[in-house]
Amino acid sequence: MYSVIVVPPSCGDVKDQIRITAGERVAFGRSGSDGGFAVIHAGVARVAGEIVAHRTFWLLSNFSEDQTYVVENPEGAGEHIKVAPGRLEAPVPFEFGRVVLPASGDLLTFDVWAPRHAFRSVPRHGLDGSATVPAFVLDRTKRYFAVLAALCEPRLRGTTSAPLPAVEQLMDRLRPTWPTVSRSAMYWNIDYLSVKLRLRPDRIAAEPGQRVHGKKESLVALALRFDLVREDDLVVLTPLGKVAQ
Repeated sequence: MYSVIVVPPSCGDVKDQIRITAGERVAFGRSGSDGGFAVIHAGVARVAGEIVAHRTFWLLSNFSEDQTYVVENPEGAGEHIKVAPGRLEAPVPFEFGRVVLPASGDLLTFDVWAPRHAFRSVPRHGLDGSATVPAFVLDRTKRYFAVLAALCEPRLRGTTSAPLPAVEQLMDRLRPTWPTVSRSAMYWNIDYLSVKLRLRPDRIAAEPGQRVHGKKESLVALALRFDLVREDDLVVLTPLGKVAQ
């Protein structure tokens, strides 16, 4: 099963994402050769670098002779790592990584997701053998969980048939704790959640106009069915120091 997902710059649909498992590699560069993906710009080398999946994180190689690459954590407060020219297999620990390539005055980006991040489970009381693999691993400190909580809120506070919030309503609900929230960030997080929770494509509406709504319905149904979000979790939607009424 894949452990890392690469979202190329031109990715417009889930089928354009590249899924790799531990030990597999994917190159990137201007030519998009050797089974890799293209980052089309005159300032990008034909083969600019390589991504390697390694367990629950990934490695980045910089094949450039003179350009430093940066990997940003989109959810961090400026958190990033630098990968120097010629550096091979630098470990990237972020669950979400945004690779930034400088190219003749431009900054080009693509995303890499590591949705299989593992967390320590409760002690197994001295039992031998391998631990049980959790069905769903969610980090409640991440923004994607706040998006999921906001999606589930109407049905947690109201009825099981309550309509789900539109993207604009989600933005309004999240703005107190996320002032820079945007439509593109909402779509990005909904797409990521559908990968994180392993939604099957046949459970998502195929028509373009219904695709986001289908994803939202599937995400909320799954989250509520398995108690991935409870009413107590709605505290993530409340700014520190304030209590929801």
